[in-house]
Amino acid sequence: MKLTGTTRRELAQAVKTACPADRELFLDLGGCRIRVLSSTDELNDALADYFKEFLTGAGDAQIVISAHEDPAPECDLAFNVKRPDPGKTKIKEEWIDLPDGRVVRKRLTGMHFLFGQGENVAVGPCLANSNQVINFVNNRFIEWKLNQGGFLGHAAGVRSGERGISLAGFSGAGKSTLALHLMSRGTTFISNDRIMVEQNGAGLVMYGVAKQPRINPGTALNNPDLHCIVEPGLREQFLAMPPDELWQLEHKYDALIDECYGPGRFELRCPMDALVILNWRRDDSPMRARLVDPRDRTDLLPAFMKSTGLFYLPDDPARRADPSIEAYADLLALTNLIEISGGVDFDRASDVCLHFMETGLLPAD
Repeated sequence: MKLTGTTRRELAQAVKTACPADRELFLDLGGCRIRVLSSTDELNDALADYFKEFLTGAGDAQIVISAHEDPAPECDLAFNVKRPDPGKTKIKEEWIDLPDGRVVRKRLTGMHFLFGQGENVAVGPCLANSNQVINFVNNRFIEWKLNQGGFLGHAAGVRSGERGISLAGFSGAGKSTLALHLMSRGTTFISNDRIMVEQNGAGLVMYGVAKQPRINPGTALNNPDLHCIVEPGLREQFLAMPPDELWQLEHKYDALIDECYGPGRFELRCPMDALVILNWRRDDSPMRARLVDPRDRTDLLPAFMKSTGLFYLPDDPARRADPSIEAYADLLALTNLIEISGGVDFDRASDVCLHFMETGLLPAD
């Protein structure tokens, strides 16, 4: 397919004409209804299987997305290169802003994503890169929530009873690992890596993202609900590795919530009664948990703050700049900020988090 045109509307119309998407499914993501159209049965089935816990009946939708299966399309647009994040070297994405939207091209896969003014189109080898289509669906939901005034957080989230907590940490701290430890002790999953936070009266509410956790072997082998996802042939090899090397391993597994923990354990909305920031280290010192004031401890907030990235094109141009650290501090002053420091201890941290969700208090030392 050749993408021709100089506007998002022209490009999208060319895609829809050449490769119609007429299979549909409906999702309910935290109260936002999304209609997803696919051009093939196989792609529709793959998306329905991934989002199975969030499928809902047909009806009006706040967001419409179409995914069109096609070999990597050709395009003569003059894309800008997105520079790799710090510590990375590979260029993965290119983008261009048009008068009525944006186009993002994935350099490695040839996938193209067109969005703006309520239109959202994915085109390319979608089935072979269904994870990128899934991310596009979730990014449309994230944009929708941020357009309502929410803040983006780099955090996992769980709920127990009527209280929910989000879990953040500096790189490699183990927020997903702690969330899955809490799942093994009966909590409900809210999100693995991104949350949107907004004010709700005198407190905060958080929205999760319908993305299944991707975990490393260290997380899987240290949780009895997850160790079965590691191939038997690799289990002994991983267990023989030094702990620090194991936890930094880039090998990843999908930990499907319904298969590992049972159905009905994944929701996308709950109160955010606390933000837990893991500021610990891998040594033998005792773990400590204490309440801190976000306005006094702005050094902790970068662990939670998350840049919106290329897939956010706000309705209000004034929101294109990410919120300041002071704005995050003011927001988080409406909830409890818990710093966990000292040595890494997932069992003890789980005790602290569960006690807080049960009582609203930290346990006595």
